[in-house]
Amino acid sequence: MLNSGGSVNTHIEASKPSSFEFPGFEKGAMFDLGHPLLNRIAESFVKAAGIGAVQAVSREAYFTATEASGLGSSNGTPPDISGHKKNRFPDLRGGNSSKSLEAMVKHTGKESLQWGLAAGVYSGLTYGLKEARGAHDWKNSAVAGAITGVALALTSDCSSHEQIVQCAITGAAISSAANLLSGIF
Repeated sequence: MLNSGGSVNTHIEASKPSSFEFPGFEKGAMFDLGHPLLNRIAESFVKAAGIGAVQAVSREAYFTATEASGLGSSNGTPPDISGHKKNRFPDLRGGNSSKSLEAMVKHTGKESLQWGLAAGVYSGLTYGLKEARGAHDWKNSAVAGAITGVALALTSDCSSHEQIVQCAITGAAISSAANLLSGIF
């Protein structure tokens, strides 16, 4: 490059970006599907599904470790935890490691799907209700929680009418309480 004195400037400045940026991903959004509702549902689904997978594998690792150490439900596992053993991966102790791994992946995938479904449905409903009603309050949270509870109950292996109603009530109560308490803390 020529400078103002007519001599050639051989010094080239390298511009270093201060941070790596993805175009179109402002405000930390993972997806750009063309509509904020779709973006929110997809992002919530992916994040919660990942959490569900970690939770499922961690739970199985915990129970495997307690069994290996000789701590069974009668030898020291608290009763509130031992009740969850029925949710363990029943086929994990297969005849070979291939069958065990296949069972673990299958059950982890199912649990991830349930967590993702819950987060996606809840997030989409709260966003949609907020846009429709023009307000985000405990009523939106109660409706979204109840419908999410029903969706989760329907994904269980044996869902009865009573279980569906219980899940709807529990979902509405938890999400309403979380909404009401969010302003306090």
